[in-house]
Amino acid sequence: MNAPLRETPPVDTPHVMVHDEGRVRRIVLNRPAQRNLLTPEMMAAIKAALDAPFARVIVIASDGPAFCAGHDMKEMARHHADADGGRAYFTALFNQCSDMMMAISTAPQPVIAEVHSVAVAAGCQLVAACDLAVAADTAKFGTTGVTFGLYCSTPAVPLVRTLPGKHAAELLMTGDVIDAAQAERIGLVNRVVPAAELTPTTMRLAAHIATKSAAVLALGKRTASAQRTLPLDEAYRVATEAMVENLLHADGREGLDAFASKRPATWADD
Repeated sequence: MNAPLRETPPVDTPHVMVHDEGRVRRIVLNRPAQRNLLTPEMMAAIKAALDAPFARVIVIASDGPAFCAGHDMKEMARHHADADGGRAYFTALFNQCSDMMMAISTAPQPVIAEVHSVAVAAGCQLVAACDLAVAADTAKFGTTGVTFGLYCSTPAVPLVRTLPGKHAAELLMTGDVIDAAQAERIGLVNRVVPAAELTPTTMRLAAHIATKSAAVLALGKRTASAQRTLPLDEAYRVATEAMVENLLHADGREGLDAFASKRPATWADD
C-alpha cells in the first residue's frame, strides 16, 4: 500500500498529495523517509490543503513507515545554539503547529485521520485533533516527548479533550506507546481494522458522511466545539440556538419535507 522508502525526495515533490474523490478530499502526508515529520513546510502544506470549500469530508492519511513521528527533534536541538537559545524558533514552530491543529478543528468539514502506522508526539496530536480516526491493527500511538525531557504540552490540548483524564495523563506522563486495540479502548480512535482494509474502510466512512448536508455538518461541528467546555445550562442555550438555526436553514426545511414526503433529500449544495 505504501510507496518504497526514498532517502531524499526530489526538490519538487510536494509535502502532501491531494486527491479529490467526489465530495471527499484526501490529504496524504508525503515525506516517508522523514517519517512525515511536522516541519514548517509540512504544516504549511497540510493547512493549505484543508482549504477545500467543495468537500464535505476531509481525510488525512500518510505514506511510508510512519503516519507521523512528530516534530524534527534534531532540528530543534540545533536551535539551542541560537543566540536566544532557540526561543524565537521554538515559539514560531509551536505557534505554527497550534495554528494548523486549530485549522483542523475549525474546518467546516468533518476531518478523519487514517492511521496505518506510528503516530507519536505531535503525530498523536494530529490524530486527536481530527474529528474521527480509523486505525489499522498495525498502528501505534504515544506522546513520547517526556522520555526525552519534553512534556507533550501541545499534544495534550486535543488529548485531554478527547480522552478520559486519567488515560490522557498516563500517555503524557509515561511516554509509553500503545497499540491500536488499546487506542480504541480508550477512545483515541473510532475503529481498528486489518491493514489491508484501512483505506477502503476510511473512504466508505467518509463517503457515507459526505451524503449529509455540508451546511448541517458545519453547524453541528461548530456547535459541538462551542458547547464542550460550557456549564450545562450554557451548553443547552448554545445547542438550542443551533437547533433553531438548523431548522430555519434551507437544508433543515428540505430534510423535514423529504422525511414527510418519504423521499430522499436534496441538499442546497448538491
